[in-house]
Amino acid sequence: MNVAFLGLSQRNRYVVLGIALSAITVGCGPEKPSIFVWHAYRGDEEKALEQATRRWEEKTGNHVDLLAIPHGAYAAKLEAAIPHGHGPDLFIDAHERLGSFVRDGLVAKVDDKEIQAFAAEGAARRSLTVAGKGYGFPLASKGLALIVNRQFVPNKPASFEALFHGTYPAGIKPLAYEIQSSYGQAPFVHAFGSHFIAADGTFGFVGEPAEKSLDLVAGWQKRGVVVPDADGALVSQLFAAERVAAVISGPWFLADFSAKFPIDVYPLPPLYVPADVPAAGAPASTSDGPLPRPFLTVEAAFLTPDGAARPEVHDLANFLATDPESLRLRATVGKQVVALAAGVDLPATTVAFGKVADQAELTPTSPAMRATWVPVEQALKKVLRGDATSHDAVLEAGRRFADATKPPLQGEPPPKKTPLFVVFGMLLLGAVFAAIKQAKQTDIRAELRRSKTAYAYVTHAAIIVALLVVAPLVAGAATSLYAGTRSDPTYVGFTNYIAILTARGGALLGHGSFYLTLLVTVLWTIINVFFHVSIGLLLGVVLSRESLRLKPLYRTLLILPWAIPSYVTALSWKGMFHKQYGAVNGILHFFGVAPVSWFSKFSTAFTANITTNVWLGFPFMMVVTMGALTSIPKDVLEAADVDGATPWQRFRYVTLPLLRPALLPSVALGAVWTFNMFNVVFLVSEGEPDGTTDILVSDAYRWAFTRDAQYGYAAAYAVVIFGILFLGSRALQWLGERFSGTSEASK
Repeated sequence: MNVAFLGLSQRNRYVVLGIALSAITVGCGPEKPSIFVWHAYRGDEEKALEQATRRWEEKTGNHVDLLAIPHGAYAAKLEAAIPHGHGPDLFIDAHERLGSFVRDGLVAKVDDKEIQAFAAEGAARRSLTVAGKGYGFPLASKGLALIVNRQFVPNKPASFEALFHGTYPAGIKPLAYEIQSSYGQAPFVHAFGSHFIAADGTFGFVGEPAEKSLDLVAGWQKRGVVVPDADGALVSQLFAAERVAAVISGPWFLADFSAKFPIDVYPLPPLYVPADVPAAGAPASTSDGPLPRPFLTVEAAFLTPDGAARPEVHDLANFLATDPESLRLRATVGKQVVALAAGVDLPATTVAFGKVADQAELTPTSPAMRATWVPVEQALKKVLRGDATSHDAVLEAGRRFADATKPPLQGEPPPKKTPLFVVFGMLLLGAVFAAIKQAKQTDIRAELRRSKTAYAYVTHAAIIVALLVVAPLVAGAATSLYAGTRSDPTYVGFTNYIAILTARGGALLGHGSFYLTLLVTVLWTIINVFFHVSIGLLLGVVLSRESLRLKPLYRTLLILPWAIPSYVTALSWKGMFHKQYGAVNGILHFFGVAPVSWFSKFSTAFTANITTNVWLGFPFMMVVTMGALTSIPKDVLEAADVDGATPWQRFRYVTLPLLRPALLPSVALGAVWTFNMFNVVFLVSEGEPDGTTDILVSDAYRWAFTRDAQYGYAAAYAVVIFGILFLGSRALQWLGERFSGTSEASK
């Protein structure tokens, strides 16, 4: 056949190829569009989801694109993408955000017939119902339970006090959990009859019940029966290393944990509450007390409005939630507590986690729930640090919730848009006058004609900058004039700016005010830049000495802090600053110094942030210095030697002045970077204690994502930050010209 094909004329060959391609195209048919699925799973849970979707693909012939998104950015990405049609067709998330999703139009309703299989699963159905309408396909439930090392806790503890008074080897703590987390505190809040949010949407963490829950865990920490300052990673590490007898965590803990010893899972045991809860040394008793009730979270597959229009997306969601093969994979591989467990052979630990639902409380779906986590967490941290009594901490939490959820223009008439148009018109008029003045001073037409070729080269760059830099700035400035939700914004004019500049009606240097945060940010920038330049300059000069041996090795080692991603370095330093298990306190202990609780005071937390950022920043200045030193003529230095200058005089009067033109732009750039160094503050100190180490950019983040999603207020913060950086950069440029001798005054 090949010979026959080659024997054809060129024209006939094209005809044959065209017929063949047409046949292939007709045979294959149109390609089915992919189904885009977003999730925040990791580890075994992600693996189980991948295997389940592959089974569905084999069964139906459709294609699924899975995208894993970090949990911290998940909600924000959904809110930004779905309204513009760029989001997923289906996404997996916890039911607690359902109120916000429905309010913002991110999810589509589900017909009752589609989820008829869950008629007997009361909690699952209730969790996905808003205003009598159902949303989503229940996949799994999650709640906190007690996970014990059977070597240390052979039997089910009758109460927490029984666990605390067990017999353990030296160095073994009875319990570890995320003690500073509001989610970890929730079971004990509910045990005393309090709530995070009331049925009417008001703040529920109030009064004596909330105070008792704080005093309870503070008493545990004071007695030394729990690991202090533990986060999720430390809890996992201590349990795996057999340093704690038990932990409080959820099914996700087992998904990322490979046990080398036998474990058991139990619902949280009752509390024994001594008469004086805050006091240390409570008597040993196993009397039953209030029963801790953790939050129960139901994970579901939600359909977006675009995805709901595609029948295959409904089929995929139904498969993930009800198909026996999907249930088996998610239960055995992903170690999930599947919502539809009938007829599925579940592991013993999964069955135990399933019993948590019997004493758990469904996480509220109210949009206001999002604003409760931070106030409760800050109250908890204050009591654990001893900075406030439980009574004062609870009152402060209520004030913070009220401030975060305060409606815009409360009690005030809506502003008119006339002042905005006046300001905008004045700016345009000023720009026109400036252009006319410039045109009169120079022959602008001749300049444009001479530069026509140059403009052709830079046009594409100008367009890109306009799209990636200018357009977002304009959009942010426009957003700052509104308040409310993304789906229902309210025009408030310059109210957000007025609130920022008046410290929201409080003291100008009061807690959390813009001016106090600005002072911290300026102090943070000055100290960091000083050490960056000092250390970088010193190391750059030393490494430029010709007589120094092993220079390539030293340069490589010293540039590593800059090469490693900043968030990795920040998390490493955070671990090293841990009070009980950190390397820094280990070194201090070696020299006989008492351990320091680094994040309990502003001075020590600020020092921890500074140390981390100096470690990250000095290599940049070192590289700039080494590069600038190569441009200094050797004959100038030799002339200084001939004139009898000492090494210090040569550096001060010759080398340093010649380095200034290269260092000053780098200092300006480093100052801008440091002013906006979000990663270090957010990951190392997390703003602790009580937000005092937050800088402007991290405070803006909290207004956008942790304080009832006040995007307009956060956008106003961003505009103010831009203005400060613009003026600061101009000031540094002016100072640079004066120091370099190029200003008009020096001429």
